[in-house]
Amino acid sequence: MTRAQAGCNPKAKRVRACLERSKAQNPAENHAQKRNPVLEGHNLTENEKKQVKKTFVLCYTASNTSQTEQKRTGKHMTGTALRPELAEDFRARIIADPTLILDDKDVMRTLVSASERGMGENIVDLRGLAMERLEARLDRLEETHRAVIAAAYENLSGTNQIHRAILRMLDPDQFEDFLRNLGHDVAQILNVDAIRLVLESADAGPDPALERISDVLSVVRPGFIETYMSSGRGPTTRQVVLRQAIPQTDILYGAKTPDLRSEACMRLDLGKHRLGGMLVMGSDNPHMFKPGQGTDLLSFFAGIFERSMRRWLA
Repeated sequence: MTRAQAGCNPKAKRVRACLERSKAQNPAENHAQKRNPVLEGHNLTENEKKQVKKTFVLCYTASNTSQTEQKRTGKHMTGTALRPELAEDFRARIIADPTLILDDKDVMRTLVSASERGMGENIVDLRGLAMERLEARLDRLEETHRAVIAAAYENLSGTNQIHRAILRMLDPDQFEDFLRNLGHDVAQILNVDAIRLVLESADAGPDPALERISDVLSVVRPGFIETYMSSGRGPTTRQVVLRQAIPQTDILYGAKTPDLRSEACMRLDLGKHRLGGMLVMGSDNPHMFKPGQGTDLLSFFAGIFERSMRRWLA
């Protein structure tokens, strides 16, 4: 049916008349449909923002593609331009809130790519390359930022943990209670599976008086501590040793030895005219103690512990 035939069709005339009457009876509704929420000062919802971004990318890409094709063929292309009222509404939204476009990396990348295509195949726009390099640098900076925050949080958490363990360690008034507290409450606070106090003595042998605290205290012959901390590779001057390979001996951990995967060894100075001591912590987590970790907090804990031991041995 041609347009002239449709105009003469009585049914088409009736439909057109009904539409015109509907518009005349609802002028407020028609006006509401033309209202611009941005021009009236209303904030955009998240769905409206997404729609603006999508429309902007599609229209900008289509416009640049149209211009490129027109330059190549010399023919004018139609069908890609926005209607005047939609273009004005869209322009007002972007002007009111430019961050809709500027804060979206995907949109900006699409705009640069469309601009490069619009300039032709023989022109290279360095802005796109610069943007890629800046994005890579930004990603690295964000990753470093997250790593620094995570490390700071772990340090703060570790400091609080050591402080709580020290306060709990200083509570008992009897030496036997002090050792039992070390093997139970302090070990739980530090989240380790075993803690042992090792003392060197020339009379290292079975002692019935030590049987009650043998799960915490071990008495060994002189020279054992140096050999244990260095793993038999000669003397070491380090006060704290962290390792993931635990010597397979039952002297310290007893039946728990096969289950432990990492260990911290802290050398103790118990004062003049006294043999050395050592405090060891074992964990079934292989990443609990490993070379390369900081030892400041463990050195601080060992310093408090050896001062407490001097008081008990005085």
